[in-house]
Amino acid sequence: MEFLGLVLIGCFVGLTTVLFGFGGGFVTVPIITLVDADLGQDTARVAAATSALVMLVNAIVATVSTKRSTLAHLTGRWWLLGLLALGGGLGAFAGRFAPEVLLQWGFVAYIAATAIDLLVRPGFFRRKSVVFDAPAGDKGVGDGTRGGGVVAGAPGEPSEGGRGIAAVWGVPIGGLASFLGVGGSVMTVPMMRRSGATMTVATTLANPLTLVIMSPAVLVTILTPAAIDAPGIVGSLDLVAAAALLIGGLPIIVFLRRRVPKIPEFLHAWGYFVLLVAAGVVVAVA
Repeated sequence: MEFLGLVLIGCFVGLTTVLFGFGGGFVTVPIITLVDADLGQDTARVAAATSALVMLVNAIVATVSTKRSTLAHLTGRWWLLGLLALGGGLGAFAGRFAPEVLLQWGFVAYIAATAIDLLVRPGFFRRKSVVFDAPAGDKGVGDGTRGGGVVAGAPGEPSEGGRGIAAVWGVPIGGLASFLGVGGSVMTVPMMRRSGATMTVATTLANPLTLVIMSPAVLVTILTPAAIDAPGIVGSLDLVAAAALLIGGLPIIVFLRRRVPKIPEFLHAWGYFVLLVAAGVVVAVA
């Protein structure tokens, strides 16, 4: 695929980063799978590693560009963030030793399971009504328990951030996300939706959560000795493809992050679902 073509795809990756919190994960993996198909058994490994790098850079820019009032929904969630980072490092390390077929079909299987779960279980396509019973003005941090919303308002007032994600999910989310290269949004967005968060908040917070997961994952990838001998490949990273995707995506992220388009909740949720399924199909047939 020509460099310019990857730049244009990068623009789409930037758009999905802002609108759906993908960070490039289940858009980048299918693209890199197609671009580096000639690497044979190393294709899935390079796709997962390169995806992690693209997601990390996109997540950094998206997080820095996010309004502080939205990031406040993560205030005090240090246990969750720490366990996400731990899982991210462990998943990336495990991915170094996993067979290519496991990485490729593990990605497809996980996307398929997630898509089915979104359709079968309630709470994703229609936001749950979450009401906080904390005293007015109390800014308690969310821990997934009653009365402990991420940012609590007046009694009886629903919070757009929902109740948050319990810290116990940190390692599983981080590990699976970095192992397969799908990005944390595949798990965190549905979980935040079911906790009562709006699609806008859920997809926006997916970026800083992806940043936490992918930082140790990329570090593990960079510090691992090179194993693939091919032009443009350093370790398991396709730096040429990553550069093209970032050149296209970063300006879009910077422009749209402060000007997030208003999308109806129902259409926003279905858009997430359609792109999720499309990514799984591309990797399955690649």
